[in-house]
Amino acid sequence: MKKLIMIISLIILLCFTFSCQQGEEVAEEAVAEVVALSDEDVAAIKALCPALDKAALAGDWDAVHSLFTEDVVMMGPNSPIIQGRSTLLEVMKSSGMTVTEHVVELVEVDGYGDIAYGRATWKESFSIEGVAEPIKEEGKILGIFRKQPDNSWLIAVWMWNSDLPLPE
Repeated sequence: MKKLIMIISLIILLCFTFSCQQGEEVAEEAVAEVVALSDEDVAAIKALCPALDKAALAGDWDAVHSLFTEDVVMMGPNSPIIQGRSTLLEVMKSSGMTVTEHVVELVEVDGYGDIAYGRATWKESFSIEGVAEPIKEEGKILGIFRKQPDNSWLIAVWMWNSDLPLPE
């Protein structure tokens, strides 16, 4: 009986050892398949910011919203999450906003495979129908970018907040 228990224990130990080795091999293969961003990927991601600036200044909300994924998540300050490109377009078109300054500068980009993140600064000025004074804002952005099947990059998550102090 003791011999049988020892043999079963040895078999379990061997199975565990082989499964761990196989797990390591699978993990090594997965890491080998994850590729750092190419120079072309970084350039494509960086090109999104000037395109966003240009479209916002032109009030071309269709062009702005085309820079985001279909399932985009926008997380701005003091407002609920905006989810989905069609909802984003509705919000933009109904805002009554006229942008007079819009500058997004990407400070950092990194990622692997088909996902990347970027850290940026932003500055903008805009007027809103019915509001006497133009509004000026500046702050920071954290964005997540997703590579598309056609190898282009779009913004999947965009979160920002202001560096300006709260009004008194």
